[in-house]
Amino acid sequence: MIDKKLLDILACPLCKSPLIYDKSKQELICKADHITFPIRDDIPVMLEDEARKLTNDEIDALAK
Repeated sequence: MIDKKLLDILACPLCKSPLIYDKSKQELICKADHITFPIRDDIPVMLEDEARKLTNDEIDALAK
C-alpha cells in the first residue's frame, strides 16, 4: 500500500502531471502522457524505461 503523503507529492517524471494510483494493478497512471509506472514491493518505479503505454480501452475508461 502506497502512503497517501507520498502519493500527494509524486508527479510524472516526464510532464510533472499528478498521478493516479491504481491499487488493483499496482501502477501509477499519468493521464496526460497515457502511461503507467509500476509499483514493486511498495516502491514506485518512476523510470521512463519502465513505463507502460495505456491501451485505448484504458484511456477511454480514464475519460469516464
